[in-house]
Amino acid sequence: MTKKTICRIISCACLFIIGISLIGIPAGALDFEPVASPTSNTVSIANGDSVMIHGIATGHPRNGLQLWIISHNYLKVTTLAVNADNTYLYELKPADTDNLASGQYFFLVQHPMMNGQFDIVYNPASGTIVNRQLGDGKGKEIFKLSGAGSLQGPDSAQALVNAIGSQNIDDTFATYSFYISPPTALINPIGDHYVGDKFTISGSTNLAAGDELIVEVISSSFKPTEKSQSGEFSGISGNVKVVQGSGGYNRWSFDVDATTFKPDEYIVKVSGILQDVTASAYFNIVNELPPTSAPTTVTQPDTTAVPATTLPLVTVTTTPKSPFPCWIALGALAVMAFLRKKS
Repeated sequence: MTKKTICRIISCACLFIIGISLIGIPAGALDFEPVASPTSNTVSIANGDSVMIHGIATGHPRNGLQLWIISHNYLKVTTLAVNADNTYLYELKPADTDNLASGQYFFLVQHPMMNGQFDIVYNPASGTIVNRQLGDGKGKEIFKLSGAGSLQGPDSAQALVNAIGSQNIDDTFATYSFYISPPTALINPIGDHYVGDKFTISGSTNLAAGDELIVEVISSSFKPTEKSQSGEFSGISGNVKVVQGSGGYNRWSFDVDATTFKPDEYIVKVSGILQDVTASAYFNIVNELPPTSAPTTVTQPDTTAVPATTLPLVTVTTTPKSPFPCWIALGALAVMAFLRKKS
């Protein structure tokens, strides 16, 4: 076998291996990683906060991705461009979420996959969802998404998921949901504290991580007074940032040093800087506990108890004696009486 023939065999083998490996690489994939919550697929969003959806869509789909946003009496279908690094990004701006009604919203990002076209599409003229793989290639309406007689909310979202997930459709998708509600801030129970304590006031909110809150801790004595009255009061205030939480809500916390506080009732006020949200709670600052006096020691007489000694059980055996004869005793008495008479 010549050297040229060997090189040809090696080249063919390499091409075969490359071809086999290419068969195993999917033409497109969807990696859905929402900014709003990296740990949960359902979170609570406040009106006026932005919602950002981003991820990775490999395969460079020439028509981009199709985004669906579905809720009760709300529908938005739009196209997302895929960047050169396969990333995509969509943002619902604060002005958008500020006008959204309270309720649950579903996101669905659709990838066209192998054939490069969306097989499930929306017809805005009729308000229907069309399966383009049915009806001899002309498409077939499979259910109504908007208008009279349409499915609502979760039912329409589930029907869309079932349609794209059917066996004759090669499109793939990722889903996400969140709740829109008015801005909310909650304060955890605080409890009473002493002058000089250092403690943390905390709470939860549906505001987005990174939003700022103003926290004020003010003595209830801070109020208009007469000239003859003391206007003394104590308190503290500052800004805090909302941090990522769990269970659909984010967290905030504020540290308090009560060294300069005077005993009084205090009110905690929490308010948003950009959002219209407020919350309040009360707690007390009290004087330190008086020092406890040393207990008086009373000398008691020595009453050391002697431990009881347990004696071993001894069995005593009694041997009966022979009875003393009565006649001997009577005789002795008679002799004694006789001698006394003679004397």
